[in-house]
Amino acid sequence: MIIAKQYRCVHSATCHCTKGHLSEEVLFLMVQHLNWNPNVIATLSCVCKWFDDLAKRLLWKEFCRARAPKMMCDLQSSGSHSVDGSWRALGKLLIYCSGSSKGGLFSDVQVPGHFVHRTRFSRTSGRSFLPPQCRNDDILYVSDPCEHLDQGGEDGDLGFFRGIFKSFSMSKVRKLLIRKGTSFHPTEVCPYCKAKLWSMLQARMIPQSASCRLGAYEDSIEYYVCLNGHMLGVCTLLPLSDSEGASEVQ
Repeated sequence: MIIAKQYRCVHSATCHCTKGHLSEEVLFLMVQHLNWNPNVIATLSCVCKWFDDLAKRLLWKEFCRARAPKMMCDLQSSGSHSVDGSWRALGKLLIYCSGSSKGGLFSDVQVPGHFVHRTRFSRTSGRSFLPPQCRNDDILYVSDPCEHLDQGGEDGDLGFFRGIFKSFSMSKVRKLLIRKGTSFHPTEVCPYCKAKLWSMLQARMIPQSASCRLGAYEDSIEYYVCLNGHMLGVCTLLPLSDSEGASEVQ
């Protein structure tokens, strides 16, 4: 098969693709054959603006669909062909634990961010993180906690979790945050899309059921929601024997 090349990249004056590049169809088939490997997509994005635009518009979207097909189907069930934020931001959220830097979102907690091989996101778990008055209308998917054990000091065993709202701009949680006059974090932004962040702890909107779902101390949970509906948080995990005996609180 003869592969057509584009011999001059017209998308950027600084593009280094002087010898042209493959067509979108060929690149799509190549990345599909590699099972939408995120390392390949990220590397392609660094080549030039044309590759970066293709990755943001198409490749990250297909990566998300392949990694979490049921969740993506639900997030787009309203008829939208896009998601809040961007496909690249959502792709990063699926595979990256943001951790925390000292003096950042979670005060003195210092755990470097890292990629996670596999994470389960659950709509059922997400209900436990919603205020009771929002559970009938809002949809939130939340990951299992990414455990960082034996942190030493007072931190103990930490669990980082992340999530995504469906149609956050229309959600009751967003309306409630605005009605309460909750202020944005003064310096930190969402590690996935760079949008401003609301503190659910500051808004007093963290239900008791969240600690039971996580198996964590009730007063140790803190999480933020950004303008695009990405959620990230941290908690101190209970010892295994204690968390096994925790009952579910509605």
